[in-house]
Amino acid sequence: MSGKVRATIDIDIGGTFTDCFIRYGEKSIISKSPTTGYDLSVGFIKAIENGADLLDLSIDELLEDTEVIRYSTTVAMNKLIEQKGPKLGFITTEGYEDMLYIGKGSQWADGISTLESRKISEVDKPNPLISREYVIGVKERIDYTGKVIRPLDEEDFKDKLQTLVDKGVLGFVVSTLWSFKNPVQEKRIKELIEEEYPEYYLGHMPVVLSSEVMPKRYEYSRSNVAILNAYLHAAMAEELSNIGDELRDMGYKKSLLMVHNTGGMAEVFRTSAVNTYNGGPVAGIIGSKEIGKVYDFENIVVADMGGTSFDIGLVVDGETNNYQFKPVIDRWLVDMTMLESKSIGTGGGSIAWINYDLGGRLEVGPQSAGSFPGPVAYDQGGTEPTVTDADLILGYLNPDYFHGGNLSLNLEKAKKAIEEKIAKPLGVDVYEAAYLIKKVCDGNMANIIQKETALQGNDPKDFVLFALGGGGPVHGAGFGFDADIPKTVIMQQSPVFCAFSSSMMDVMHMYEQSKHIILLQPSTKEFLTDYESFNSTVRELQAKAIRDITGEGFKEEDIQYQLELDMKFGGQLNIKRTVSPTIFINSPEDIQNLWDSFTEDYSNAYSPIAVFPEGGIEIENMVLKAIVPQEKFNFIEQEYQGEDSSSAIKEYRQAYWPELGGFVETAIYQLEDLAYGNKIEGPALIESPHTTVVLPPNAVYTVDQYLNGIIEKKMVEGVLA
Repeated sequence: MSGKVRATIDIDIGGTFTDCFIRYGEKSIISKSPTTGYDLSVGFIKAIENGADLLDLSIDELLEDTEVIRYSTTVAMNKLIEQKGPKLGFITTEGYEDMLYIGKGSQWADGISTLESRKISEVDKPNPLISREYVIGVKERIDYTGKVIRPLDEEDFKDKLQTLVDKGVLGFVVSTLWSFKNPVQEKRIKELIEEEYPEYYLGHMPVVLSSEVMPKRYEYSRSNVAILNAYLHAAMAEELSNIGDELRDMGYKKSLLMVHNTGGMAEVFRTSAVNTYNGGPVAGIIGSKEIGKVYDFENIVVADMGGTSFDIGLVVDGETNNYQFKPVIDRWLVDMTMLESKSIGTGGGSIAWINYDLGGRLEVGPQSAGSFPGPVAYDQGGTEPTVTDADLILGYLNPDYFHGGNLSLNLEKAKKAIEEKIAKPLGVDVYEAAYLIKKVCDGNMANIIQKETALQGNDPKDFVLFALGGGGPVHGAGFGFDADIPKTVIMQQSPVFCAFSSSMMDVMHMYEQSKHIILLQPSTKEFLTDYESFNSTVRELQAKAIRDITGEGFKEEDIQYQLELDMKFGGQLNIKRTVSPTIFINSPEDIQNLWDSFTEDYSNAYSPIAVFPEGGIEIENMVLKAIVPQEKFNFIEQEYQGEDSSSAIKEYRQAYWPELGGFVETAIYQLEDLAYGNKIEGPALIESPHTTVVLPPNAVYTVDQYLNGIIEKKMVEGVLA
């Protein structure tokens, strides 16, 4: 056993591959393993084993030196898609039993694409996670101030509880009106359930309270958060139990941290299942923010192209404060804060097809071939042409070096599929059809980048593109140039960037509480004088943070706090989240500073003419972030080696460049052999075991001091190509 070197392991389980990034002393390596849907722990351990092999270690030796394992997963999303969760009972205030099924006015459109929403006659409301027969209303009522106006009728509740148990429910979700103001009735309901079915009974039932999961107003979205948490809990617990058992059997006894969609991470036993949803893409955004500091990049488009989807997020002015307010998880509107990322069905496995409803137009996605059978070229029974098949036909991918040679691609089958299903219907040859697939794919990704940057009031020309994932380097120059982004960064860690990014994250918990406070009176223009109404809520959230974080083994004095407030002008609907300059309010100066921060943020978001102090200023919600900073991955500067990159050429291959008339003999470089200062002019292909950089004729690739690649348009006689 080595027992000498400090190591960390970061894992991201995707739909197709499980990605692994390992720091071992001064070394860092990446590895991949196919995701094993039947038991995710198998692919998890295999990815670590592959990494250990690259370090010439056994997995036991590596784990002995490992101080922490950080982990993000898509299992929550997959379980929702499958809808194979447990049978749950829902308990709410009498008279509101149909709340989940009435939903909100736009519930039918939640979680579907704009294209789907146009076909109103074909759209249904989402299938409920809890059937109406498993819902009961209890005799109780709390008013909007938190006052109990109808005590809980305990005998009536016990009778109704028994009817749910007789129907075979395996857990309960409790969400009563105004419980976020006063949870006393919800807590008593939980006590009664546990009295009736104590823990030592085989029939013991888990109970989830909305007031504990997300103590915020709006009963529909608050109930959805609680239901999703209960629905996903069993699957998450089983997955993590299997992984934990495997790690313990190999001698690993230290922390297993889960990445949260809030932008932080925490110990597994301090993580709610719903917080793991979309954790991988969020990790990528946080990692990009930290890397942006290294490069002094203020505005970054974070674009991750995987096997089935294309995820983008934004870093704006060096910050990741683009939150999804009232985001939709699958088809369910939830009242929780998640960092905003957008996803479209455009990845390497996205299926190309002819849309005859629109006059025979070529479409790419959103349908995907998935990991099995996958693209036709995988030779696993797939029959539908995909983006990966097109990239192979164009010569961009090496059929014998795909994923480092661990998977051979069948070129002839890919050609046959695209010729029969795309080329012949369009009346073009197979190579032009393949290139059209690439262009549609790139166009789809460029369109969403332009849309999302514009919605934030930004110009894509002011951004840098991080092209990530296995497919990002292949298509980055294409969709980056199409989106008018002048500079694209290809990192050596791009193929496992979401895993790599968790090594750039801090331990962070987020606590929210709905609280209505008038900061500025509309009539008298007087500022708040009752500071205790504000500070007492902060102290309550702080107490929860101290309880959880010290429970993970950290010291209270290591915790850093950041307070964010959802604020609006009186009489207006728009709410803007603002970072408070101070945690507590203790003076008129503190209120003035908060007023200044909010006014500036609101003005930037909605224009100066939207500022309306005459209506007063109201606080609607308080969010406390409790952060324990962690050591970050350090990029090590290399020595300059000059522009000549010829020593990294390993072979030549025919590749398709329509700008040059078709197939051209193209230099193939090995990415790992490139050095700081090396420059490559397109056309060229740069291969690594887990991805390929496609450099078109109008582009130039420069290796920077951290061995990352910068793609920019080529200058021809002083003009951009």
